[in-house]
Amino acid sequence: MDHAQHPHQHDAELSPQMAFKPYLLLTKPGIIFGNLVTVIGGYFLAAGGHFEPWLFLATVLGTSLVVASGCVFNNVIDRDIDGHMARTRSRAMVTGEISIPIALLFGCLLGIVGFGLLAWMTTPLATGFAAFGFAIYVGAYSLYLKRHSVYSTLIGSLSGASPPVIGYCAVTGTFDLGALLLLIIFSMWQMPHSYAIAIFRFDDYASASIPVLPVKHGIAVAKRHIVIYTVLFVIASVMLSVAGYTGWAYAIVAVAVGGYWLSITLRGFRTTNDQAWARKVFGISIVVVTALSVMMSLDSRMPIAESLLSLASG
Repeated sequence: MDHAQHPHQHDAELSPQMAFKPYLLLTKPGIIFGNLVTVIGGYFLAAGGHFEPWLFLATVLGTSLVVASGCVFNNVIDRDIDGHMARTRSRAMVTGEISIPIALLFGCLLGIVGFGLLAWMTTPLATGFAAFGFAIYVGAYSLYLKRHSVYSTLIGSLSGASPPVIGYCAVTGTFDLGALLLLIIFSMWQMPHSYAIAIFRFDDYASASIPVLPVKHGIAVAKRHIVIYTVLFVIASVMLSVAGYTGWAYAIVAVAVGGYWLSITLRGFRTTNDQAWARKVFGISIVVVTALSVMMSLDSRMPIAESLLSLASG
């Protein structure tokens, strides 16, 4: 008797932790944690020295629940292609461990609580950006672009760049230059990060017929794109200091980690092992985004930026 056909036959034997684990994995905790780092960076960049614990908590928790909801819907949508990929073959939606209606209900509940929290405790703009990111990830990316377009990574990057903007707008309530720069910085960061994954998971994407850039146009083209986007990322990240939102400490760290990341991406043209190189580009991308988020939290100059803007307007 196939366990996939009768997913609940051993439930009585499972401990509550074991029974809950598939649901937790459905939310992609790694992605939630990554977004948590950037939403905190965006929040503190805007807050400067003015910390409001309840607003902070609502922003972080609300955004995390919205991201979790999006990931659950993505798991439901991707269950057919996940079955073709070694990395995702054992996911609960592929094995039938969790039924589609239950997963959809779970995703809806997470979304309702997350959006509710943001709408109640933060600003309309922060809630709007959460909806924007959710719509792009679930609607545009998961439902259509991932399967049909080489541009899926570029459009999808806007979704990945939404959390820091949510954190920022939760404090300011306005979409200003600072928010725009965050959107550009984190969108640019997503590109080398995602293309690196597509290179070291090349066989998975090819077997699932997902038209990511390395599969569609070759690894050599993807390497050039990785370098171009890394350069754009470094320029955009430094612009936060140029525009007066962060101080010199942030700028120095941004140039240092961004420059190091760029030097690693350039090694791609000489490497004999694309997989090992791509894994390194990916690994460093995590360090870069964490360092940037921490530094924009510690070296925020929002009051200065605001006073400069008020001087300019007055």
